[in-house]
Amino acid sequence: MVISDVKVRLMSNKDSRLKAFCSITLDQEFVVRDIKIIEGSDGYFVAMPSRKMSDHCEKCGGKNHLRAKFCNNCGTNLQENRTRKKVRGKIKLHADIAHPIQTDCRIRIQNKVIEAFHKELEKSKEPGYRPIEIDESEDEIPEIIS
Repeated sequence: MVISDVKVRLMSNKDSRLKAFCSITLDQEFVVRDIKIIEGSDGYFVAMPSRKMSDHCEKCGGKNHLRAKFCNNCGTNLQENRTRKKVRGKIKLHADIAHPIQTDCRIRIQNKVIEAFHKELEKSKEPGYRPIEIDESEDEIPEIIS
């Protein structure tokens, strides 16, 4: 598997630990979007795309995220212990949508993404910088008139 392209969209809130979203293209054929670049205590790391876990209200069947105290649909008070625990006893609130199976694959992805993030940070310091939209290719971006 070759990571053939990485696109980085920097976040404007400098105080947030979430520094950027990115997409990667694998073998020029498959795209994974909504990968997050997060600043941790040991430096930057990559978080794979995920979704909030949810369940359904026992009364009306409405869908609710696991931290909800009341049903979004009917307002019924929801039970507190509706979550499954992970191996270490933590509550599982998110499920990965896409993720590497093997550690060496995760490391390759993380290295490529962080490298592209640093390049985009440098570009952002240039006058006239305009962040790209993850969904558009670079040749679709209109030129900025200075």
